[in-house]
Amino acid sequence: MKNRPTFKYSSGFTLIEIMVVVVILAILAATVVPKIMDRPQEARIAKAKQDIRALEAGLDLYKLDNFTYPDTEQGLESLVSKPSGGNEPKRYRDGGYVKSLQDDPWGNPYQYLSPGEHGEADIFSLGPDQQPSDDDIGNWNLDK
Repeated sequence: MKNRPTFKYSSGFTLIEIMVVVVILAILAATVVPKIMDRPQEARIAKAKQDIRALEAGLDLYKLDNFTYPDTEQGLESLVSKPSGGNEPKRYRDGGYVKSLQDDPWGNPYQYLSPGEHGEADIFSLGPDQQPSDDDIGNWNLDK
């Protein structure tokens, strides 16, 4: 049985090489993180727009199956579970049209009106101020 040869010098990184890499990463983080952290409001608005697009796609599928949008009373919950009463859908898809409803990035439920002020169905968030105003984010003012 042969013995494994032993080397005088082991291969690997020296402490100085590791410290140089850590310093480079720290410099990069110091320049990149402030640029990202200065834009949390823009990130929230982008997320709200994406959520509204997904809900709008679910509503379009609902209408395709049932020939009408759910009414305001049935709300967006009708995308997750079959609504009862009122304008009950006859051809509701098993499993619903979205997996779950999320709150907007400011922690409030998305709003829904059908018929809406801007179209057949309005989906919107009241935005950061949580008051009806010009900064509301809705399916009528998304960048297409």
